[in-house]
Amino acid sequence: MIRRWLKFHAVGAMGIGVQLAALALLERRVNYLIATALAVECAVLHNFVWHQHWTWSSRGSGSVAGRLLRFHLANGAVSILSNLLAMQLLVGRLHAPVLAANVCAIAIASLANFAVSEKVVFTSPG
Repeated sequence: MIRRWLKFHAVGAMGIGVQLAALALLERRVNYLIATALAVECAVLHNFVWHQHWTWSSRGSGSVAGRLLRFHLANGAVSILSNLLAMQLLVGRLHAPVLAANVCAIAIASLANFAVSEKVVFTSPG
């Protein structure tokens, strides 16, 4: 479990880079909440691929499409919802810088995302 938790956070660290890069590119072109949702989606897809092939590679049986759907319904929903709520508070109300606020939003979602992945998305067969 500890090894998987460390892998989960290593993938998450790479996903943070993906999310922040996408947000930096998008935030000047569209509303910061739309940019946040799109950036989170980029990170969710990135993270799924890594989790599928590394974090939970020993649990590879079953449908990848089904696992991707569960990942989106679980981690994607947690990530997008928590990021949007945190961004609305931090940027919309407290006027924090977008990228700094997004780092805080990512931190809020990380523990919930691990629990959801462990229990719902990459469940052991049987």
